[in-house]
Amino acid sequence: QVQLVESGGGLVQAGASLRLSCAASGSTFSDQAMGWFRQTPGKEREFLASIAASGIISNTYYGESIEGRFAISRDDAKNMVHLQMNSLKPEDTAVYLCAAEGRPKYYSATYYQYLTRFDFWGHGTQVTVSS
Repeated sequence: QVQLVESGGGLVQAGASLRLSCAASGSTFSDQAMGWFRQTPGKEREFLASIAASGIISNTYYGESIEGRFAISRDDAKNMVHLQMNSLKPEDTAVYLCAAEGRPKYYSATYYQYLTRFDFWGHGTQVTVSS
């Protein structure tokens, strides 16, 4: 069982940056792919970014809506994954959720662009971007 706790959300103005963090429990973190999604009321959960297990080539992948503004990274020594978000827009307002795969598969990051690839989810952190 993996527990995920997100942090770093808040209220910011358009154009600002935020860095979200996700702390993961468990001893196999470096072997697990991780992802970030976001959700707004009435919409499907949206894929933002994924990062494969450490050592995997092509280890990051991004959703088209990010337009190159976000970057995912992992710190295996601290069991954490981050999402650096720059040039935030009001339409980025959402609850941001961290996800972890269950049994490690060691696939490239593109495999993890779908909700069903992940077995564990955090409760999310709210990001609100004002215009």
